[in-house]
Amino acid sequence: MELSAEQWRAIARTVIASRLIDEIEERELAPKGLVTYQFSAKGHEVFQVLLAELLNHEHDAATVYYRSRPFVLHAGMTYEEAFSGPLARRGSRNGGRDIGVVHNLVRRRTVTVLPASGDVGAQYTPAAGWAQAIGYYTRVLGDESWDGAIAVALGGDGSVAANGFWSALTMATTLGLPMVFAIEDNGFGISVRSSLQTPGGNIANNLRSFRNLLVLDCDGADPAEAAHAALEAVQTARSKRKPVLLRGRVPRLCGHSGADNQAYKTPEERAEEERRDPLPRLRSFLQRKGILSAQQWKELAEDVQTQVRAACEAALAQAEPDPSTVTQFVFFDGQSIQHVGGQWSIAPPKHQWTTEPRTDGPRINLIEAVRRTLACELERNRRVLVFGEDVGVKGGVHGATVDLQRQFGQERVFDTSLSEEGIIGRAVGMALAGLVPIPEIQFRKYLDPAMEQFNDCGTIRWRTNNAFAAPMVVRIPVGYSKRTGDPWHSVSGEAIFAHTIGWMVAFPSNARDAAGLLRAAIYANDPVVFLEHRNLLDTAPARTPYPGDDFIVPLGTAACVLEGTDATIVTWGDMVHQSLEAVRLVGRSVEVIDLRTIRPWDRERVLDSVRRTGRCLIVHEDTITCGFGAEISATITEEAFSFLDAPVLRLAPPDVPIPYNKGLMAAIVPTPERIARALERLLAF
Repeated sequence: MELSAEQWRAIARTVIASRLIDEIEERELAPKGLVTYQFSAKGHEVFQVLLAELLNHEHDAATVYYRSRPFVLHAGMTYEEAFSGPLARRGSRNGGRDIGVVHNLVRRRTVTVLPASGDVGAQYTPAAGWAQAIGYYTRVLGDESWDGAIAVALGGDGSVAANGFWSALTMATTLGLPMVFAIEDNGFGISVRSSLQTPGGNIANNLRSFRNLLVLDCDGADPAEAAHAALEAVQTARSKRKPVLLRGRVPRLCGHSGADNQAYKTPEERAEEERRDPLPRLRSFLQRKGILSAQQWKELAEDVQTQVRAACEAALAQAEPDPSTVTQFVFFDGQSIQHVGGQWSIAPPKHQWTTEPRTDGPRINLIEAVRRTLACELERNRRVLVFGEDVGVKGGVHGATVDLQRQFGQERVFDTSLSEEGIIGRAVGMALAGLVPIPEIQFRKYLDPAMEQFNDCGTIRWRTNNAFAAPMVVRIPVGYSKRTGDPWHSVSGEAIFAHTIGWMVAFPSNARDAAGLLRAAIYANDPVVFLEHRNLLDTAPARTPYPGDDFIVPLGTAACVLEGTDATIVTWGDMVHQSLEAVRLVGRSVEVIDLRTIRPWDRERVLDSVRRTGRCLIVHEDTITCGFGAEISATITEEAFSFLDAPVLRLAPPDVPIPYNKGLMAAIVPTPERIARALERLLAF
């Protein structure tokens, strides 16, 4: 297969346009201060545009990076949008919310461009997730329209040193994913030479020993050579469902950004890069092929220049974004459904739920409630997948997925490599493809390597102005266990999640609520982190009857677990049970509010209780400084101060890790005795 003359002319048009846009920004808009972040792609254009031309399947997707504008232009972004992004105008793809080179594009001409990240290397694992979703659609859902689709991740040579690159490479090669790693190697990561990113400075040479990976290396600035390599890469991924590493050697004819003068390059290196400029090489190539004569190239360039200039003027004339809209689309507003991502973008759920739990069954553990709910929703909703380290044959290190792989198969309940970055990044890609991923992270501390993906996921809806969203449920056991604590497995840390933009946070204290909150999380149109306290997984305090397969607890609704008139305790998770025991020890009429969800939290339920009792104690297991109790306390002080008969008190561990020694642990974690003493101080004020 070869590209047609018509395709080459389209490629030439985009390459010329991209170069003009870069030069107008560099020479006119940036010096005037109209563009504050300027990232040119000069030298990278041909390699990128060739790839975009070949991605013509309706379910092809690509992840890109800050130098990928030529690719996105050829995928269908207009010239006016290309200008309005860096100008931060209302008509940009993100409405002025993000840097103009952090791209996204709902499918138009060729490929869906998944939301980019400003983090180097963060584009790879979401692309791998989309690639795995392709196989899921064809093999599990029987959707033949996905057959032959591929995912492509574009990145620079510096990104091959990143965690995400290696995690995605492991996924793609071990699972045989239809994915192309397109590496644009210009020899520099800002000023750091590629020899410090990978041994020898050539990732293609270093990966030739990888099993199940086709490795291609080409001059990405030579149209003929780059086209041949790009065609082989895309065809291999499509027909053989096999990952490909495609390295294109390209010159970077500009600084890393507009502020970079490239003083670290020698005059000889600068001259060699200019010699390798792909634009004149494309012109000569098309003339030799008889596709565009010198006059036709001149006419095409003049036509493109007219269009680009008009687009620049139109972008400059666009209005500034409306400041009143800046808080929109952090979460789903209940009406405006995103264009891409999650089950809601395909078919909003219509099942009828109930908030009335069944009470006629035997009492079960919290972990069994989680397992039953997962099994129910795997049966009910074929878009649901459950995965993580050890969740398959073993059934999870805590037992939440026992027998689920046997019931639903390895495509739907599966083990992953030991990479939390890969687990969450893969989930992002799957969610963007319309699936409902439920990844498990074994302990809260283990999420640390994935926080880049976690943070990026939460802001997708806002950053893309509601074009994309990645709803998922991340299950994490947290806190100390009935046997012991320690600094690595016993972290609670919900305050960090509450501070992470775009994530809902559920934290049940019993089996009934665990089932209802988990079901609500699965059908939410936003990402949810679902926290399961280890001390409650299989202990008596959290046991309740299974509430039924249609029971749901709406996110953001607290529960009054004990009514009282003298004071209010606000708490969640295991501390609910510790607080109930403390009230029994004190022997006073105290109301206990189980928050159940940290974000959103039920402000009105808490404020109503405090206004009636006049006193409030907040108890949590997360450390005291900037713990979520501080947010609750501040809200009470601001909105119910005149009702208070005493200062709001907080009881939480000091700012130290959870100790391994039980005696040390008991000295810092709120116990019924310590809660009772704090409650007595509050009542005596």
